Amino acid sequence: MRFCLVGDNSIANLIFQGQQLLARSSDSAKLDVEILLSLVLKKARSYLLTWPEKKLSNEQLLDFIDLLSRRAEGEPIAYITGVKEFWSLPFAVSSATLIPRPDTETLVELVLELYSDSKFLTCLDLGTGTGAIALALASEKATWTIDAVDFNVAAVKLAQSNAKNLNLSQVDIYQSNWFSEISKNKKFDIIVSNPPYIDIDDINLSQGDVRFEPKSALVANEQGLADIKYIAKNALCFLNTNGKLFFEHGFEQGQAVRTILTDLGYINARTKQDLNYCDRITWAVYPAHNLNHESIITQK
Repeated sequence: MRFCLVGDNSIANLIFQGQQLLARSSDSAKLDVEILLSLVLKKARSYLLTWPEKKLSNEQLLDFIDLLSRRAEGEPIAYITGVKEFWSLPFAVSSATLIPRPDTETLVELVLELYSDSKFLTCLDLGTGTGAIALALASEKATWTIDAVDFNVAAVKLAQSNAKNLNLSQVDIYQSNWFSEISKNKKFDIIVSNPPYIDIDDINLSQGDVRFEPKSALVANEQGLADIKYIAKNALCFLNTNGKLFFEHGFEQGQAVRTILTDLGYINARTKQDLNYCDRITWAVYPAHNLNHESIITQK
């Protein structure tokens, strides 16, 4: 899709026309246009409001039209700009990872709330992607020992870069297919994960931003529960007594995840809703009486 814009190349005119062109494909058309113009001009959005009469050069106009066309095709703004804010931190993103979402901040908030007084504990983030969860926690808890893993080497490199750019190099980020490369001697007080949890036949996979995101980070078998089951089972070998396992999951999966955890011997399984009042985070406790699970580890 390639647009032909009419009138002058002023910021005000381009915002107006761009908003009209994106109205059908975006719920935030004006904001999207302003972000794209800011990217082309290498200016803050406030510049657009201060200088609406300023005109783009022909080269800048062509760049803007190209970005506008990509957005009209549905490509997420975060992939176009290469940056997404999460927990008030700027994260570099790429097509190798999911785009961090506000709903995931519910998981960060919950962990920080439950462990507000804990100065020293160990945490593992499984399927870290951009590193959003692990690095957000590290930004609030500098004394925590945090490991973050992902099976995708490109995602690991991106998360490592984000850690460096955010000056959070205390987080140990490395490649692992869930628990495969984690030392059997390691134990964690907290394990967190935003694993794939969408059913392969879910109609939403063909709509919106998720069309551009890696399916390996979105889709799981068994109605979206296969990876949750795998993690819950094998986490028993890596949790300290009274440690907690946290999952982000689909809005209809709260009861199923609580059942999975309870059936494995976890206790006090409960679910927290996200910003839209949908079930989103479920967690449970590894009890003192579940002390021998060395034989549970399975190959994925």
